[in-house]
Amino acid sequence: MPTYRHGRHEHGQNFLTDPLTIAAITRLVAVTKGPIIEIGPGDGALTTPLARLNRPITAVEIDARLARRLTERLPSDVNVITDDFLSYRLPTSPHVLVGNLPFHQTTAMLRRILHAPGWTEAILLVQWEVARRRAGVGGATMMTAQWAPWFEFSLHGRVPARAFTPRPGVDGAILSVRRRQQPLLPQRQRRQFQELVHRVYTGSGRGLAQILARTTALASSQAARAWLRQHGVDATGLPKDLPVEAWVDLFKTTGSSPPPRRKQDPSGIPRR
Repeated sequence: MPTYRHGRHEHGQNFLTDPLTIAAITRLVAVTKGPIIEIGPGDGALTTPLARLNRPITAVEIDARLARRLTERLPSDVNVITDDFLSYRLPTSPHVLVGNLPFHQTTAMLRRILHAPGWTEAILLVQWEVARRRAGVGGATMMTAQWAPWFEFSLHGRVPARAFTPRPGVDGAILSVRRRQQPLLPQRQRRQFQELVHRVYTGSGRGLAQILARTTALASSQAARAWLRQHGVDATGLPKDLPVEAWVDLFKTTGSSPPPRRKQDPSGIPRR
């Protein structure tokens, strides 16, 4: 069985050992405010410098033996809890999330974070490609678009695989997620908005004009092209090319309901 220094396979442990990356994450956390909750502190490489910020810290560690070691090594005002972050109950009061997320559980943990209340900013170390997609490099993914009215995603640099022990098969990256102080849509409309985004991303068509005509109340390619021109978006583009402001306007303009189904004549040919 691997030693703690080399991580445990069942927990996906790749401990961060690079001082420059640790310092970069600590600097990002230092400009935030409020108590800190660290996800998976491991051997405490991040926890120790975070403790020097003189803010309340709760470290949530799934590995009971690592948690005991952390309790012995860290200052007494650092609260170490043995628990799985995916089931840990986060506080509803403002706090900051920090963590080197297990690469094999990144998506599940991100979903858990986005659904959780209270936190104001999350500074996360994740896979490079995941961070690029979440930050919208090359276009937004469906998950990013679904949450963009309530959160801002930012990429803060690539972290080479050699910064971890054991060394993973891919590079990492620092991703920050910030809760918007003024959401672009009310929280009560989140589910309906996300249904609209899902329908557009999974809709068929050659380009946005066709996709929007088939999946929204714009109802025709002509109407969709006119709407896209208003937002400076190419009619032949894809859903990933829509900025958050356009998504919000699409929701306000068309709502979340799918377009009315076309009637069929006796020959089976669709008609208005």
